[in-house]
Amino acid sequence: MLMQTTYQAATPRPAMRAPQGSRTAPPRPGAANLVDQMDLMGAPMPFSRNAEIYGESEPADYVYKVVSGAVRTYKIFDDGRRQIGAFYFPDEVFGLELGDEHEFSAEAIDNSVILVVKRSALVALADRDPDMARRLWSFTAGELQRLQRHMLLLVKSAEERVACFLLEMARRLALAETVDLPMSRQDIADYLGLTIETVSRTLTQLETKAAIALPKSRRIVLRNRSALNRLDA
Repeated sequence: MLMQTTYQAATPRPAMRAPQGSRTAPPRPGAANLVDQMDLMGAPMPFSRNAEIYGESEPADYVYKVVSGAVRTYKIFDDGRRQIGAFYFPDEVFGLELGDEHEFSAEAIDNSVILVVKRSALVALADRDPDMARRLWSFTAGELQRLQRHMLLLVKSAEERVACFLLEMARRLALAETVDLPMSRQDIADYLGLTIETVSRTLTQLETKAAIALPKSRRIVLRNRSALNRLDA
């Protein structure tokens, strides 16, 4: 079930305006993906912990890449419940919408630096460069696959959801056995559609089964990947 506590508003962000020093560059030879091209076109902006990067239903005039830190996207329901849609980590792109408005809000989880690129510049480049158009298409398809995986995750048992989440974080953060999570357990609960109590209880159960170890609240050691993978099957 979704969390029942009322979500508190994010730290207000500075007014978004065209980032100083932003530029539109010609395609770079060897720029193998969307991230490489964005590095030539955008400007970095700092966001403090819990600061809002953009809000739901705001104009989707910019596309973003995490330089450092971490980001969560989320939606607040009328009764105050929050559902986190995704987490983003360094070198990951977010905020590229199919429509003209953002479907979710986005916040910095920790102090973060975010590269900001004008969406119109990316679209104009894609119009001129078929390779860039393919990169945008590939990114959009990847986001759709991520959304589909998340939807399927939400129908699994609590233990399966938590195991899948831990394996996903280890893979995306490029970590082997020890995973230092940037997000809180409340964030995890809101992403998995569980209560924070269920997340904590499930982590303890996995620790009792020797599948993981919990040296710290946000540090998780994957002791038995085979057991976790069976839950992720």
